[in-house]
Amino acid sequence: MNARGGKAAPIIEVRGVAKEFRIPSVRRESVREHVFDLFRPRPFDRLAVLKSIDFEVARGETIGIMGRNGSGKSTLLKILCGIYEPDAGRTIVRAPLTPILELGVGWNPELNAIDNTFLIGTVMGLGLAEIRRSIDEILAFAELEPFANLELRHFSSGMASRLAYSVAFKAVRDILVLDEVFAVGDAGFRARCEARYRELRTAGHTVIIVSHDARAVREFCDRALLLERGMIAMDGPPGEVVDAYLKLPERDHGSG
Repeated sequence: MNARGGKAAPIIEVRGVAKEFRIPSVRRESVREHVFDLFRPRPFDRLAVLKSIDFEVARGETIGIMGRNGSGKSTLLKILCGIYEPDAGRTIVRAPLTPILELGVGWNPELNAIDNTFLIGTVMGLGLAEIRRSIDEILAFAELEPFANLELRHFSSGMASRLAYSVAFKAVRDILVLDEVFAVGDAGFRARCEARYRELRTAGHTVIIVSHDARAVREFCDRALLLERGMIAMDGPPGEVVDAYLKLPERDHGSG
């Protein structure tokens, strides 16, 4: 409720959002084809990825988003985070948002873990003094203390992923957007992520999670959306949405 006794405005509103991409309909296999087709109009097909998406998120709510590969989940998250502009409709985000969508994006492989933490942390809104105070905690959360001075080009993808999540969990302000957070790292790291998520939830943060992990969606989400062919096929209790997702034909339950 707001100060006047009315219903509080949702922290996120998505109204009639649609997005399509132009896909080349003719493949160019050789250098010769590229050269001779250089001045010819190239035909494109239009792929509708999202079709009139409508939903809202209440302040402090955790929303799970599920769907098969190609259902539009990643595109929807990128629109919410301002990476893509929708072709139609609009999104309203009423608080600062911290996204973790593509792990490793923005890292400088020539810098070590400490320098990259300062780099990404400032991008995510942390002040330099706050990063200095938190650097030991961030590295410990990611179990990377022995590798603090190692250049990231020597990191495995799992190590870089753990560092990205550790920085983001420290940087989150009001809204956190996570893509498959509970699928990164070993059991110990996933347990720390779950514990940190519980802290954020208790503190009243709003969280949007894309996950194919039925247990995670059932346990951690207040509500869930099921995307299918670019539309919201279901919006309801997490258990019911998980059940519907698991009953989908086994075309592909991968990310996308």
